Amino acid sequence: MLAELITYQTAAVIVGFIIDFFVGDPYSIPHPVVGIGKWISFFDRHLRRGNSNPKDVPRGALTVILVALISTAVPAAVLTAAWLIHPAVYFAISSVMCWQLLAARQLIREGKKVQRALEKGDTEGARYAVSMIVGRDTDVLDEKGITRAAVETVAENTSDGVIAPLFWMFLFGAVGGFFYKSINTMDSMLGYKNEKYLYFGRAAAKTDDFVNYIPARISALLMIVSAPLCRLDMKNAWRIFCRDRYKHASPNSAQTESVCAGALGVRLAGDAVYGGVVKKKEFIGDPLREIEPMDITRAGHLMYLSSLLTLIIGTAARFIIVLCL
Repeated sequence: MLAELITYQTAAVIVGFIIDFFVGDPYSIPHPVVGIGKWISFFDRHLRRGNSNPKDVPRGALTVILVALISTAVPAAVLTAAWLIHPAVYFAISSVMCWQLLAARQLIREGKKVQRALEKGDTEGARYAVSMIVGRDTDVLDEKGITRAAVETVAENTSDGVIAPLFWMFLFGAVGGFFYKSINTMDSMLGYKNEKYLYFGRAAAKTDDFVNYIPARISALLMIVSAPLCRLDMKNAWRIFCRDRYKHASPNSAQTESVCAGALGVRLAGDAVYGGVVKKKEFIGDPLREIEPMDITRAGHLMYLSSLLTLIIGTAARFIIVLCL
């Protein structure tokens, strides 16, 4: 029974990965993350007391618990019912869920929009395209700043958008992926150190740091291994990773950004503007050459290959577990 369940879960992850690779996220199909976001907004409206209120810390923690519980319980109930109907039904539904939890194709698609605009010399179009995938103010960015922002997003989301969901799905199936997505989405919506969310978003930010701690480091190591296969600099990727992997407010974000900067031989990060306020950030990597639009594609190749390695390793690990049962 357990071996059969693990086999179907693993097959669903593989199928979901393949569908995402070829299809991505169709804009016409409702996305489960949108539903998670609505629950987050609901609790934000009803539980947050006000700006910079220390009493919002436990209320923010309650929000994390409730959203994670709902986001996990609903797919768990659906998949349990599907399994009771027939394992094939479970497999089909689980495959769709795994597909929707991965963002590799969508990330590449949005990155390509930025790259094409830059290559056409359409700076305003590139600013608009990159504003769809970053949280910083993009109207102050020049062409190189736009390119850096896009590369940084691809690098960071190699973990957040692809490898971390795969990690949690290989642990607990699609339900694990939904748990992870709920935490990651809460961090994206609430985890800001500003007046509004300094206290209410603290639990979301800390929980996201926790659930991403291992996946971020796995992602970085697999990106280093993947670098020479992408004709990038593995030795420099390792050097910059060792030196710069903690040059970020988050303990996880610079793990993959440092590898990407080193592999490409460019400098990333630095000061950024959020809501008209300059946020001081350290540079990551060395400017061995000037960054260029093609680096967005190179970062995407690094993301896909490291993600494929994650899929292979996770599948092999689960195959060994099935053999031992």
